[in-house]
Amino acid sequence: MHYTKQEIAQMDRVQRLKTINAVSGIKPANLIGSISDKGMTNVAIFSSVIHLGSDPALMGFIMRPTGEVPRHTYENILQNGSYTINHIHRSFIKNAHYTSAKLDRNESEFIRCGLTEEYIEDCEAPFVKESQLKIGLEFLEEIDIRHNGTILIIGEIKHLIIPQQIIGRHQDLDLGLIDTVGISGLNSYYALEKIAEYPYARVNEIPDF
Repeated sequence: MHYTKQEIAQMDRVQRLKTINAVSGIKPANLIGSISDKGMTNVAIFSSVIHLGSDPALMGFIMRPTGEVPRHTYENILQNGSYTINHIHRSFIKNAHYTSAKLDRNESEFIRCGLTEEYIEDCEAPFVKESQLKIGLEFLEEIDIRHNGTILIIGEIKHLIIPQQIIGRHQDLDLGLIDTVGISGLNSYYALEKIAEYPYARVNEIPDF
């Protein structure tokens, strides 16, 4: 199929959501944990987490337009500046998926979706205990994307929890060993499998193809 800009705009809303969310490929599946200034926890699934730099160690994710829809994760991050990013594994995909439901402000997705809060020193926001690879971040800035009303949230990594068994001899991480999963579209999940490893690419070492 070949869709023009006009045909994409005329798609049924759900079809457009699923198609445009899928065509970028398989994206990381993460749960973002946060807590309000009143101590109410929140955990929500995101497929927009991205690497922004290693020195300093920065990560970003896209927050959908706030508008009339409550964005508890966004509100919590602005209130205390602390949040966590937690990998989703095969063992709790279903639990993670249902954190996307729009619960009331006074109801925690941790409780409703059968996930466990976990805390460490010097990080106010909750981690997901079931996750094996976890990142604690401090909010740095937000960038408004005026074309569609979304917001790029940027944070600096303050805590990084990685299972020793996935760190290879060249310091590469094999995420397949802990069954980390990916997302395509709105509700399709994929397993990850490491299929190749190559050295750092230098011009004088490019093979003859």
